[in-house]
Amino acid sequence: MNKPSPPVGKPLSDLLRKTLADSFARQGFASTELIARWSDIAGLEVAAHAQPVKIQWQRPVGDAPPDPATLVLRVEGPAALEIQHLSDVIIDRVNRFLGWQAIGRIVLRQAPLVRRPVKRRPPPPDPAVTARIAASLPPDTDDGLRQALARLGASVKRAPTIKGK
Repeated sequence: MNKPSPPVGKPLSDLLRKTLADSFARQGFASTELIARWSDIAGLEVAAHAQPVKIQWQRPVGDAPPDPATLVLRVEGPAALEIQHLSDVIIDRVNRFLGWQAIGRIVLRQAPLVRRPVKRRPPPPDPAVTARIAASLPPDTDDGLRQALARLGASVKRAPTIKGK
C-alpha cells in the first residue's frame, strides 16, 4: 500500500510568521505580541493615542549587565503631553507583560497613527425568526442546542444573498 505523499506547499501562516518575526526583530521586538496586544498591555486610553514603533537596545559594555531598553512610541501630537505623564505607568505595564525589567524609558515621536478599521458586530438575529426556527426543530433536541441552532438559522436567513449564483 502506498503512503500518501506529504503536502508540497507550506501553510501561509508559517511563511508569514517567519517573515513578520524577522521584520519585528529588526525593530527590536522579540515577538509580535507587544504590537498585537498593545491595547491590552497599555490600556485603551493609551492605545488610542500611542503605538509602539521599536525597542532600542543598548550594547552592553564588557561584562556589565545590559541596560534596560528604550521603547519608541508614535504619538498623536495633542496627546503627547498626556502620554509623557503616563510614561512610568506604560513602562510598568510593558515590563509586567514581558516579565522582566526590559524597558527603562520611553521616547515619543509625534506622527499620525495608523488606524485599523474597527470591525462592527452584526446586530442579533430577529427574536421572532429565532423562535419560529426553534419551534421547527425536533422536540427531543437539547434546549441549549436548539437555541444555538435557531440563532444560527436566523443569522443565515438574515445574511445577504450573492447575486448571480
